[in-house]
Amino acid sequence: MTDIVTRPSRWMRIVYAIWRRRHRWLAVADALMWAMALPLATFARYEFAVGEINRGGLILGVIIVMLVHVIAGVATGLYLGRHRLASFDEVRWVAITALIPVAVLLVILLFTPGENLVPRSAILAAAAYQVVGSLAVRYILRVMVEQRRLSAHPTAGRLLIFGAGDAGYQALRLLRDDTSSEYLPVAFLDDDPERARLRLGGLPLVGGRDQIEHAAKRFEAGALLIAMPSAQHSDAMEVADLAQQAGLAVRILPPMAKFLTDPVEVRDIRKVTLADFLSRDEVHLDLVRIAEYLEGRRVMVTGAGGSIGGQICETVAGFGPERLTMVDHNENGLAGLQLRMEGRALLENPSLVLADIRDRDGMRRVLEQHRPQVVFHAAAHKHVTFLERFPREGLLTNVFGTRNMLDAAAEVGVERFVNINTDKAADPVNVLGLTKRLGEMLTSHYGATLDRPYISVRFGNVLGSQGSVIPIFRDQLQRGETLTITDPEATRFFMTLEEAVQLVVQAGAIGTGGDVMVLDMGDPIPIVDLARRLAAEITPGHAPTFEYTGLRPGEKLHETLVSTDDIDKGRPHELLLCFRVPPITPTDPDGLLGYGGGSELIAAMERLIGSIRAGS
Repeated sequence: MTDIVTRPSRWMRIVYAIWRRRHRWLAVADALMWAMALPLATFARYEFAVGEINRGGLILGVIIVMLVHVIAGVATGLYLGRHRLASFDEVRWVAITALIPVAVLLVILLFTPGENLVPRSAILAAAAYQVVGSLAVRYILRVMVEQRRLSAHPTAGRLLIFGAGDAGYQALRLLRDDTSSEYLPVAFLDDDPERARLRLGGLPLVGGRDQIEHAAKRFEAGALLIAMPSAQHSDAMEVADLAQQAGLAVRILPPMAKFLTDPVEVRDIRKVTLADFLSRDEVHLDLVRIAEYLEGRRVMVTGAGGSIGGQICETVAGFGPERLTMVDHNENGLAGLQLRMEGRALLENPSLVLADIRDRDGMRRVLEQHRPQVVFHAAAHKHVTFLERFPREGLLTNVFGTRNMLDAAAEVGVERFVNINTDKAADPVNVLGLTKRLGEMLTSHYGATLDRPYISVRFGNVLGSQGSVIPIFRDQLQRGETLTITDPEATRFFMTLEEAVQLVVQAGAIGTGGDVMVLDMGDPIPIVDLARRLAAEITPGHAPTFEYTGLRPGEKLHETLVSTDDIDKGRPHELLLCFRVPPITPTDPDGLLGYGGGSELIAAMERLIGSIRAGS
């Protein structure tokens, strides 16, 4: 098979040589078609009585139409490469170009005395013959060229295309034309009954989504391309699920907007991403329009070495801040961040700051030195199980560390402060939720007291972030292990890392003092469904096995986004919910330091939050 590529056959080399000079050869072929069509039509007109034909006139007529046709073809662009071979556009210009020599010859006959060069009816019939013959030549050449292209895919995997519309046909042409493509289309599928028995680009349409498994076996396909760029997310994901159950790798075309603005290329065909695991369309906010408050400003990000903090840094850097200060207590995290942003990890950049938010005086010195105008506070302990074991660590970081940041921000005149939070702060039942709820209440106090946009944003589970279920499931699947899930009924709200950062930036632009912003994330997703979809992508055709470990201490079966004592402030944006939480004074948490840890500290935090709720 490899020899076909490295040493093409003689006839294939001939086809390639013709293809490179195809416009020149097509002009010759079209002219020769007149040389055959006009005599044939003339002979037919006289019922092949050769003696009655004006031979000299016929020869002159052939010369005229051949010359005029070539000149007309150049003028119309037919021989200048302006039209795709054998396309509808070229068919139209083939017909138009053929009419021009007909018109010229008829005018000559009109003003030429004596015997006609050729019968008028023969000219019209010859034009029809010429058009049919020219189109036949183009079709044959196109088929031969496509066969040559197909032979240049010796290692390509066999691919089904779901969607027999314009996007599917464009994908077919892209994949056939790109000899470096790893996929070779073999058949189409589509749910539209009106397209039944359709052949597109020479490939059959073999049914709808109910035929995916049968088509995979029939054509020995290894992948399926979803070519429905304008379809609903849920519809595309249903097709993806069926394909993965049939053992097919799934690829997806970009959204329809891409087709309208830029030519789609093979590299635009992508694998299933984390956003595709959502049960809804991914949210996209207009960050360019709303992020003017970052341009030319001094910005600080705490927890910069983490997944969310790092993504915030990369996003903010794109808006041209005067200075971006990146703070973290994890030196490895800062090294990784600098490597991603600058391509090196020398840690010599003064914008990288190694500091601990639990160090009150140290953080005050950091803020006094860098004088940020906007702070994104992402530093936190966030692992539920660890914090249940070590609640005091959660208290010191998530509550007192947050208070230290708020204190220092107030003292140096920070204009905007965005506290990164979690949906576990809504009606909290674990240490993470309790400590993050107290952080929200502290932020609410400072925002109201200072009358500045000091706000909090609540995240659902961020897909792919450090410590989230996706990396854990992926690791288990790659090792062939059983997937561990707490409960078969457990659900969670999910969002992508990109959505999380958009929420942070948007909230910083429109929030007012003490607000809590929450992204409308649609319906919660069963963890089991998420695991099955991930397994279908990583190990298609192999159903995963599950081990249910039971809910761990502090875990909810179902998360909520809103606490019972949150005050609804409506929607400042169609995709954002806004609430006001009861404030807590900065000194209220001090009494918690008297508890060494364990259940007594947890109970004390619950009592403190309950007392504020009762008094609000």
